[in-house]
Amino acid sequence: MTEAAAPAVHFSATLVPHRSLSPQGFRWLIKGAIAANLAIGLPMLAFGAWPVLGFMGLDIWLLWWLFKRSYLDARRRESLTLTDRELAIERVAPGGERERYSLDAYWLRVDWDDKEERLIVASRGNRAVIGRFLAPAERRALAEQLAAALAAMRAPRYRHDWDL
Repeated sequence: MTEAAAPAVHFSATLVPHRSLSPQGFRWLIKGAIAANLAIGLPMLAFGAWPVLGFMGLDIWLLWWLFKRSYLDARRRESLTLTDRELAIERVAPGGERERYSLDAYWLRVDWDDKEERLIVASRGNRAVIGRFLAPAERRALAEQLAAALAAMRAPRYRHDWDL
């Protein structure tokens, strides 16, 4: 029994959102915000302005919730694999749900939308937006890398007798 050869991979990338604040840095940020709020809120409490302390607590809770939401979104992933046959796009949502798209590599086109700074790949009427969570400069670099890999894949390959 013979196995079919796996198609050659011309481009492969896994895209993840960038998070500049580490979990340890997040803890220090929350501790610093609590200390600053207490430094302001306790004198307010002494002057009888006790609602100020409650609103400062609300600020801390909101800051904590927003960062936790950001860390949840950081679980998002996109994997791109370009072979002779297809560009496979696999998206993993923060909750673990997976979506898989496949675009025909023969008709594949890499487009850059200057107005909205989006990276779009299209093939035979099917389109997909890639790297929505990346910074515009990162999307532009990815577009250039993907276009270069596509051009290299389409370049003629010559087989000589000594290659066999």
